[in-house]
Amino acid sequence: MAGARTATGGAALRPRVTDAIVGAAFAELADSGYARMSMDAVARRAGVGKAALYRRWSSKEAMLIDLVRQSVADTLPPTPSTGALLSDLRELLGTLRDQVSDPLVAAIGPTLFAEVRHTPALTEVLRADVAAPRRVAGEAVLRAAVARGELPGTVDVELAVDLLIAPLLFRVLVAQERCDDTFLDTLAVAIEAAVRATGRS
Repeated sequence: MAGARTATGGAALRPRVTDAIVGAAFAELADSGYARMSMDAVARRAGVGKAALYRRWSSKEAMLIDLVRQSVADTLPPTPSTGALLSDLRELLGTLRDQVSDPLVAAIGPTLFAEVRHTPALTEVLRADVAAPRRVAGEAVLRAAVARGELPGTVDVELAVDLLIAPLLFRVLVAQERCDDTFLDTLAVAIEAAVRATGRS
């Protein structure tokens, strides 16, 4: 990744230091926001020297982009395969809810989204590494429903994926409202109806 430095020597041999930095970076981001976040503050919170950060990353931006990419790599949502559109939608919604309701994600999500207009590299990592895999899972659910004959072939898949993802993210990350199982049950039914409507001529 451009801007990131290959860890060598002590940086490569001290994973506990790296873990401390990762935790400190996200905690600092949650508390201070991206604009006020600094490498000095992250180093102090992690209990390491600033040089430990610069051995791993060339800048605050490079550090954050690398950490966001690494953090989401292990949380890619599996594609549901229940055999029915409604239950597939409900299962995918449950996975997304659990991910975005994580306290750390809920704390740093809004500040990351607010920064995308000012940091193109962050915009790209959020698009390619965070949003794209989740859209792929949604598209797979919809295309499977088309193949089973549950949805017409004219369904607008791009719009349908927006309908699947956006209401949940808004409720959790923007409105900060509860998103319990009852809500997800209702949302899945509403999304199914809306998705069917995109296929009408």
